[in-house]
Amino acid sequence: MNTFTWFFLALLVLTTALRVWLASRQIRHVWRYRDEVPSAFVGQISIAQHRLAANYTLAKTRLSLVQIALEVLVLLAFTVGGGVAWLAQYWAAHAASAIAANVWTMASVIVLGGLLELPLDMYRKFRLEQRFGFNTQSLRQFFADLLMQGALGLILGLPLLFAVFWIVQRAGEYWWMYAWLVWMGFNLLILAIYPNFIAPLFNRFEPLPEGELKQQISQLLQKCGFAVQGLFVMDGSRRSRHGNAYFTGIGKSKRIVLFDTLIKHLQTSEIEAVLAHELGHFHHRHVMKRMVWVFGMSLASLWFIAVLVQSAWFFAAFGVAPMSAGAGFALFFLIMPVLVLPLQWLSGMYSRKHEFEADQYAAQYAKPEYLVSALTKLYRDNASTLTPDSLYSMFYDSHPNAQQRVARLLASGHN
Repeated sequence: MNTFTWFFLALLVLTTALRVWLASRQIRHVWRYRDEVPSAFVGQISIAQHRLAANYTLAKTRLSLVQIALEVLVLLAFTVGGGVAWLAQYWAAHAASAIAANVWTMASVIVLGGLLELPLDMYRKFRLEQRFGFNTQSLRQFFADLLMQGALGLILGLPLLFAVFWIVQRAGEYWWMYAWLVWMGFNLLILAIYPNFIAPLFNRFEPLPEGELKQQISQLLQKCGFAVQGLFVMDGSRRSRHGNAYFTGIGKSKRIVLFDTLIKHLQTSEIEAVLAHELGHFHHRHVMKRMVWVFGMSLASLWFIAVLVQSAWFFAAFGVAPMSAGAGFALFFLIMPVLVLPLQWLSGMYSRKHEFEADQYAAQYAKPEYLVSALTKLYRDNASTLTPDSLYSMFYDSHPNAQQRVARLLASGHN
């Protein structure tokens, strides 16, 4: 083992210890306040509902400890255990070309990684979610979704991999720039076709029927100067009782989607407030800023890969010989989460800032108390804990915790 091998293993130990420590803090903190509803929610969330949310959070966090252990074992098997090295050698001997060998090496790592995590995913869906009354998906539908996702991976993912590795082999020193342009184009294409061609493969989307809700949403969109292709209701209850709403698409394919579970549990004024929050993301160009961030990170990643695939020490660290682009890509994407984990809190902080900005925008176009009421119902119905550990939340959560959001919204309503 060379110096980088020891560096990687040391960083893996440190990041794993950090993840376990944060999960342990979350478990202790949620348990400590399990019998005490925060004052801002007294009278709106009962002690029984608060305990249910605590128990659900504890169960998910304990399962995350099992997931951490599984991820570490899989990562070690692929890296220092020689998994990627073996796959690269196998496909180098059996694939029709060097490009195909690179593609099948990368694809094999993706497929095998997914299969190894499948039992835990099934446990999460059919035991944990089922126990707390959220899962409505049948085993047959679960596997039908899995097959559909696999088919989409073949139809969309394989051509992308072939294109990228063709560029790696043929485009010269600056292949990473051309590969990045292809990657950007692919992502923009997916954003454009997702609402009309991909999402309907998994769910049914029906136009929001005429009535008070559609009228109020249309008026809100006019006030905000926002144009969409349509307002749709999605049968989210086919798979889960969790409620949600989202915007999707770019350009002329933009649409608003409401889960049927959301419509069932929220009043019209509350749904309007939730959508005003989502419109706040568009007003502040959060979607565009995140896309720029993702594209910037992907450019930096491809440049870094270009350096690594020319570095004998990188392949030697994981026993890969001869050097190949497919093995280099696979190893990079396997170890990248370990390398960037210590900086994960920065991404969460940036996301929470956007959520506060969207809340403030919503308070201008809908009454803050309606958004507070909607959020409270969503916390209750989704069994979201009201008392997360502060460090755990800072490190992992993309949204501010419930007490912070409600306090700011109520303060804006008094201004």
